[in-house]
Amino acid sequence: MITYDKAKELVLANIQDFGIQKISLDKAIGHVLAEDVFADRDFPPFNRATKDGVAINYAALEKGIQSFPIQAIAAAGSPQKELKSSDKCIEIMTGAVVPTNTDTVVMYEHLEIEEDLVKLLKPVKKGQNIHIQGSDEAKGTIVLNKGTKIEAAEIGVLASVGKIEVLVKKMPKIVLVSTGDELVDVSETPRLHQIRKSNSHTLKAALLNETIVANAIHIADDKETTKSEILEALKQNDVLLLSGGVSKGKYDYLPKVFEELGVKKIFHRVKQRPGKPFWFGKHKETNTTIFAFPGNPASTFANYHIYFKPWLNLSLGLPESEITVILNERFENNTDLTRFIRAKVKMDSAKLIASLVLGNGSGDLTSLTKANGFVLLEPNKIYEAGAAVPFFSTRTIL
Repeated sequence: MITYDKAKELVLANIQDFGIQKISLDKAIGHVLAEDVFADRDFPPFNRATKDGVAINYAALEKGIQSFPIQAIAAAGSPQKELKSSDKCIEIMTGAVVPTNTDTVVMYEHLEIEEDLVKLLKPVKKGQNIHIQGSDEAKGTIVLNKGTKIEAAEIGVLASVGKIEVLVKKMPKIVLVSTGDELVDVSETPRLHQIRKSNSHTLKAALLNETIVANAIHIADDKETTKSEILEALKQNDVLLLSGGVSKGKYDYLPKVFEELGVKKIFHRVKQRPGKPFWFGKHKETNTTIFAFPGNPASTFANYHIYFKPWLNLSLGLPESEITVILNERFENNTDLTRFIRAKVKMDSAKLIASLVLGNGSGDLTSLTKANGFVLLEPNKIYEAGAAVPFFSTRTIL
């Protein structure tokens, strides 16, 4: 059995590159850029009005002029207009091209308009309310760097530079494998000795947050069936995420099956709670990575966020994010195991404060809904209230 630190080190030492692909803009959300993206024109591409009002030539004010006849109207989306005389003005809408021979925009709230004659009501600053051409980005500059995760803001930038297709890092092809004769489908009414499948649905939902659509299979407690199903899964997938079948029970066939199929065991069993029986390895022939989690819901859920998510992020070239929170209560870990305790974290006075959610063991599924992550507590250590500890987020912190 190895320590948590060693297990994490070994997992992250075995990241993978899944290649790159070109996808359409409408499917790019959640992916990671595999190319630098350049501005195809200045940002903004012209001097742009940021307020509805009138465009004037500031030199007229320096001559003492305070009222201006309206020459024309410049609407957003219309070609650039020209102010014929500096003692006049052009009405202008937000987003419109600032007319030539003008250099200042005065918003309507600071004007009085009567019969097409504009009077200034407040002092004016030269150049106000104009978004200058190229002031955000000049044509040819990098607007998005390779390795950036594409979220809503990035989609807007990609659209602005005309990227109808974008080069991204491929997501791994993943299959979720549940094991055990005690499991039945969600639609079934379990008998007294049965339970409904939940881990595969939990993992499938978690992967959707990473823009990964995973397939799921269930394998009965039969060694030969297990062997043939796992072999087929190895041939067709980059990653196997399994729940159950890796403990010391008589029907926990997976470790032996992995060995017979030529899967290299990197480690099995970690000095942690929950998730001690965690098995991790790699198939030599297909280069498929295997995360075999214990079947208890909290074990599967914790190990997914503690090991798999950092592995996935590093495989895609994303940094491993680290969150530190403050315990609001005392806790004594009097075991030689690294403990991952469910916690509800909230922002309080610019600090992330963690309240422990002490569930009823690793089989307690409902307590996971009362927490938004796990705090890491080291072996044989007493933590006083106010101690800073690592936190693995499983949902949004509010």
